[in-house]
Amino acid sequence: MLIGRIIAGFAIGILSMTVPLYNTEIAPPKIRGFIVGLAQQMIGIGFIVANWVGYGCQFRDTDTQWRLPLGLQLVPAGLLLVGVQFMPFSPRWLLEQNRDEEARKVVYLLHGTKTPEAKASAEREFLEMQENIKAELVTRSRSLSDLWATPAMVRRTLVAVGVQTFTQFSGINVLNYFGPTMYVALGLSPSQSLLVQGIYGAVGPITNFFFITLVLDTVGRKKPLMFGAASFVVTYSVLSAIVASFPPETSTNHPAQRAGIAMIFLTSIFFSVSFGPVSWTLASEVFPTRTRAIGTSVATCANWAFNVLFSQVSNLAMSNIRWKYYVVFIILNAIDFVIIGLFFPETKGKTLEEMAHVFGDDVDARDVVEKEQREVRDLDDTEKIEPEHAK
Repeated sequence: MLIGRIIAGFAIGILSMTVPLYNTEIAPPKIRGFIVGLAQQMIGIGFIVANWVGYGCQFRDTDTQWRLPLGLQLVPAGLLLVGVQFMPFSPRWLLEQNRDEEARKVVYLLHGTKTPEAKASAEREFLEMQENIKAELVTRSRSLSDLWATPAMVRRTLVAVGVQTFTQFSGINVLNYFGPTMYVALGLSPSQSLLVQGIYGAVGPITNFFFITLVLDTVGRKKPLMFGAASFVVTYSVLSAIVASFPPETSTNHPAQRAGIAMIFLTSIFFSVSFGPVSWTLASEVFPTRTRAIGTSVATCANWAFNVLFSQVSNLAMSNIRWKYYVVFIILNAIDFVIIGLFFPETKGKTLEEMAHVFGDDVDARDVVEKEQREVRDLDDTEKIEPEHAK
């Protein structure tokens, strides 16, 4: 069991980095938020399935109770293994490998070329992508130190790592992992807690779907993040006040219990219109080509590091300090709100190649290439002139 969990965890770690990275690189700017946000949508659907399978398996008295939940995970893994064979390569990766014509075909495939306007748009994006990536290859490095080599890169790294860290500060995984325990603490029976957790699991994905479909690429990235942080301050304040005023072990105040459950549900809804989809989008789109893979990896590691931290301490905290644990999330999200408002840029509608202007890069890779080309031309002109003087 432990070996299997380690292997599965390793695989999930890889996927949680590569999926938003791949989606970011293939998505046109105007729908990038929607495409990358689909990752969070699928995570939500996974929680729905997990919650209801868990609820149903409690009624089994055989080994099926634990074998079925484990075995069902083979289905999506198998679909991914087969389906990935039909996915196109990222056009940006193809350009890095000097497979330019393949990259152009992929861009045309992703944009569509049924109308002259669509074909012209696809060609413009390909040419901009080609120019920028070929230029960046000159200055490309895979060193981890590149993530803080310049002030602009430091800002990119802090934004990507920050948004993934703040996602865990939302406390959403505490609710996902320990929801049944929290519902029991609010006065429900274990069976009722699993039922409520199943209903809770469906709320987030439904909200997330409408948000990424109708809103995300319109309102941008920064406003939803600030809204989410502010909303968590409110929901956790109310939840902590309820638990402090009506201790579940002594109080039978059912309206207060229902209000506490409502706050947990609202937290899931607010997460689904803020950090849920936006964190994956922002963390993968801020880096230039030369550091996108390693930068996204570091940001994802930050997410999982705090995920592990909260998963290890939450049960102890809820048992020992009770309602005061929610105050931790009030403070964290208040700090998040200020940092996002002051330091996070808006990246909505920008191509990946335009991020250099958003973050104020001191050196544009294209300028480096142009300078080298001018030096080569000057050297050629000098060599042509010198033989004339020799005559």
